[in-house]
Amino acid sequence: MHTRTLGQGLEVSAIGLGAMGMSMSYGPNPGDRGDMIGVLRYAIENGVTFIDTAEVYGPYVNEELVGEAVAPLRGQAVIATKFGWNIVDGKMRGTDSRPETIRRVAEESLSRLGGDAIDLFYQHRVDPNVPIEDVAGAVGELVAEGKVRHFGLSEAGAETIRRAHAVFPVTAVQSEYSLWTRDPEPEVLPACAELGIGFVPFSPLGKGFFSGTVAAGAKFGDDEIRARVPRFSAENLDANQALIEHVRALAEARGATPAQVALAWLLTRHPSIVPIPGTRRRERVDENAGATAVGLSADEVADLEGIVDRLGVAGERYDEAGMKMVGL
Repeated sequence: MHTRTLGQGLEVSAIGLGAMGMSMSYGPNPGDRGDMIGVLRYAIENGVTFIDTAEVYGPYVNEELVGEAVAPLRGQAVIATKFGWNIVDGKMRGTDSRPETIRRVAEESLSRLGGDAIDLFYQHRVDPNVPIEDVAGAVGELVAEGKVRHFGLSEAGAETIRRAHAVFPVTAVQSEYSLWTRDPEPEVLPACAELGIGFVPFSPLGKGFFSGTVAAGAKFGDDEIRARVPRFSAENLDANQALIEHVRALAEARGATPAQVALAWLLTRHPSIVPIPGTRRRERVDENAGATAVGLSADEVADLEGIVDRLGVAGERYDEAGMKMVGL
């Protein structure tokens, strides 16, 4: 596995692993916790050493899962987790990034994850009620105390990133970014490049769409996040098949999979971009990691870059409630 460097010298595997789906959002949770621990350990032992979790995944149980999986491999992986929600009775009740909350969450997350410090601590969503300068200052204090190593932001705009970075150096910005979600390109990616901040795409396969396994007419249960995503409605999913068929044709010509091509394209965008596809299966860990060996030509990169303009995308990436959550 190749490695890449995010901001502030944080070296991670070029492809990471998002652990959220091991506890929520993608259908019935796995019945055997040991299976998920096995997948996480398999990933780390095979070079996928950048693992992403959050207190709100579950909530709490995903951090516990990651902590147990990493325990015998301590020091071999970089673990990122997140703060910033008001969690009441297991439900998100708005944002909360008050400094006292950040400190409490850090202590609790560290207890669940184990180890002596949180490697990368993201603000999960920008809190409109707390100045970002106060957030950066609070995380900076935790870094000074040795409880956190690096500070990150998630779904933050360019101005917010600049303001935070002026108070305490931001190591990484995490936002949704894929072949069909290009929102970070006009402002966020240039700001990160200018400031030397790494960029971590979540949902880099479009919530599984660019894995090539979501067929037209697919049905999603109420426990699936995709049941609430407009792009996966029956009408829009059918309209969006042209996108995956184009990627599939290119993948077949290259002896790769659609997922590998989609991830390889992201890797070409900047040397400090590190996608974190999620999976529950060892074979997908291997497949996703294999994207680092898919060297796309300049013509192929340009072709993929223009795919949205040529073919279009049917449906928004979030429903109305989700759009408000990310400030859109």
